[in-house]
Amino acid sequence: MAAAPGARWYNAVWRWHFYAGLFCMPFVLWLAATGTIYLWKPQIEAWLERPYDTLTPSGPRASADAQVRVALAAVPGATLHKYQLPERPSEAARVIVGKDGDETRVYVDPYRLRVLATEAESARPMRVISELHGKFRAGNPGSYLVEIAACWTVTMLLTGLYLWWPRRARGLAGVLYPRLRSGKRVFWRDLHAVAGIWVAALALFLISTGLPWAKFWGSYFKEVRTVTGTLDGPQDWPTGARSAMLGDHAEHGGMGMPHVATEGAELDRVVAAAYPLGIAPPVLIAPPATKGAAWTVTSDAANRSLRTRITVDGTTGALVSRRDFAERHWLDRAVGYGIAAHEGALFGLANQLLGTLTALLLATLSVSGAVMWWRRRPQGLLGAPIPLSRPRYGPLLIGTLLLLALAMPLFGATLALVAFVDRLLLPRWTAARQWLGLSPIDA
Repeated sequence: MAAAPGARWYNAVWRWHFYAGLFCMPFVLWLAATGTIYLWKPQIEAWLERPYDTLTPSGPRASADAQVRVALAAVPGATLHKYQLPERPSEAARVIVGKDGDETRVYVDPYRLRVLATEAESARPMRVISELHGKFRAGNPGSYLVEIAACWTVTMLLTGLYLWWPRRARGLAGVLYPRLRSGKRVFWRDLHAVAGIWVAALALFLISTGLPWAKFWGSYFKEVRTVTGTLDGPQDWPTGARSAMLGDHAEHGGMGMPHVATEGAELDRVVAAAYPLGIAPPVLIAPPATKGAAWTVTSDAANRSLRTRITVDGTTGALVSRRDFAERHWLDRAVGYGIAAHEGALFGLANQLLGTLTALLLATLSVSGAVMWWRRRPQGLLGAPIPLSRPRYGPLLIGTLLLLALAMPLFGATLALVAFVDRLLLPRWTAARQWLGLSPIDA
């Protein structure tokens, strides 16, 4: 007896949800863990750098030029890349210098002109966490893998919402909160479904705001903007792997300039000009790539809506240009707000707590799904939902898939690969078909 069309659809969606979840679960757990750590970056960095923020002033503070000379002496052969404007008298100077394609952060006591510590930018704890989160510290290949997992997580969440949608439910038990006294099987099912419904919208937001960083999608987005004429200057976010020498603000390609006497005088003039401008900290001052060009002063505030980019004439200290966040293209502003929320910086502590809750719910979703799979898995088999028969693909489903493939090209490419394997390889691979739980009608 043939299954009803509704049952066929439900079963087919369940299978796609199962396979997408099985692939995504380890990635979701990894991203939830590393993302949670990064959410608390301000507090973690403040704790790690407390030895350099509690100096006792002794006499006048040395000039920025003198501080940079001490930093350069600590890394022979290096050039100045960025000088971070101090916020308080008790702060050590942060000078970022570059050599052989790498950047080093040098902490300098501005009162005694001595080096307190040096640290490779690529080895800073929060930089490491960021690289682990977005690329597994594997460069562009890692970025591609994370992006594929993110795209398929969207599939997992959308199919999960379809499965969760209450059809014969009475009351909110098992829909908005789990039933605790109906046995282990119902508990794990409810925990999985309820965590999914509460986290779905937040998770979709996190995925969409994380895609601009991804190598493939970020480049794709940039190309679309170029074609449509909406690209408005350099992006304020990196895509894919980046050289440590370039950092987050690569206005001048990370070139730097040899620190000579005239440059030192220019730096002091730029510092004097930058302080009264009220730029959101941390403020980074970068030398020009060519002698005589303007210096760049940028805000590196975690809340990107506060960021500003200014250029200053080093010979006179005069302001050459200023561009605030509000003056950028609306697409840049939208992405900026999204990234700030993604990183937990848009609305302070509440943003961090909401991000942490989202990560915990995603971890709960993954763990409960794994437990459900393990408990019902037949010995020696994957334990996928048993197929009933192949439903016909209507125009709504095909249209949805095409839209998702257009919005997320890596999803479209991997979906095509899965379809190729499903239609052409599995029918000829009996052992794999049996292990996956596929019947001849599905292959």
